Amino acid sequence: MKYYLIAGEASGDLHGSNLMRELKLADPDAQFRYFGGDLMQNEGGTLVKHYREMAFMGIVNVVLNLKTIGRNMKFCQKDLLEFQPDVVILIDYPGFNLRMAEFAKLHNLQVFYYISPKVWAWKEYRIKRIKAYVDELFTILPFETEYFKKHGIDVNYVGNPLMDSVASFQKKALSKEEFRDKNNLDDRPIVALLSGSRKQEIKNTLPIMRKAAACYPEYQFVVAGVSTVDKKSYDKILRGFPIPVIYNQTYDLLNNAHSALVASGTATLETALFGVPQTVLYRVEGGRVVQFIMKNFFLKVKWASLPNLILNKEALKEFIQVDLTFKNVRDELHRLLYEQDYRDKITADYNRLKELVGEPGTSKRAAQKMTELLKTLKP
Repeated sequence: MKYYLIAGEASGDLHGSNLMRELKLADPDAQFRYFGGDLMQNEGGTLVKHYREMAFMGIVNVVLNLKTIGRNMKFCQKDLLEFQPDVVILIDYPGFNLRMAEFAKLHNLQVFYYISPKVWAWKEYRIKRIKAYVDELFTILPFETEYFKKHGIDVNYVGNPLMDSVASFQKKALSKEEFRDKNNLDDRPIVALLSGSRKQEIKNTLPIMRKAAACYPEYQFVVAGVSTVDKKSYDKILRGFPIPVIYNQTYDLLNNAHSALVASGTATLETALFGVPQTVLYRVEGGRVVQFIMKNFFLKVKWASLPNLILNKEALKEFIQVDLTFKNVRDELHRLLYEQDYRDKITADYNRLKELVGEPGTSKRAAQKMTELLKTLKP
């Protein structure tokens, strides 16, 4: 069968690549065409557009890049019609993908949504579009099944694909000595700095991470670099600070980290699955004005990070928007580094989190369900 996948971010590229790998096993005749990244490209098929050309974060940035977003949509629509896939598989990235879902349905294409939009957090009105334009919804968070059921949508809960990624990595992980030697690191305990996968995120979080790191020279702070972000972006922020940036080794870094400062997003759940105590940071342009608007008119949840949402409690401290200050981060980092009882409490919450998320095998379950459904739908 012919599959057209659309992923607009680094996390979507990761989950898309794992799904493609399992689809090839479930459907030996699978043909792929996609918007994605390097990981998906490694699985074969045709990469039409890289996600680095599509990743715009925050209201201000989206507005400034509306023309580019519009061109990407028109290009994708034209490419879809030319390829005529048996199914369009949308991976997260709702602002773009829900519009593509509408277009695909208007042209009688099957639409599967893998990693559903987080409408339970904000923009709940999108549920109407999901109902109208998505044929099958595949969810990865345990609480989503009941949420969508309340809105009249039956979903396919397949577990969380990060369990697959972490389990696969651990089979081939470097030893602590190999990791340190490979990256010229010394024997001090490592604190991982995960500042985000996009330039804007790094610009908004890394300066405070860097400033807090300077308070604890007895620890070794290491930035998880992203290859799709220009090296100059890191160099400009870290100039004068002895903080190394290592690229495309995030899991190895987490596997050897004592603690972490993490930009809110998928990385918070990855960090939790590695059992690393963390503090969550996030900021977008707009300061207090954006915070007021989001908190009072859009956000439907108490927390920003996935571990807190899944556990339905504040297991991790979050510093979002105006709360993201040097003092807050420094003080919380001190607790992570030196208060063992505090660390033990976070670790206990992580154990409960893993129980809720479920067993590895998500990508395989999703691929098998998709191919089964397509056999019944295909004329």
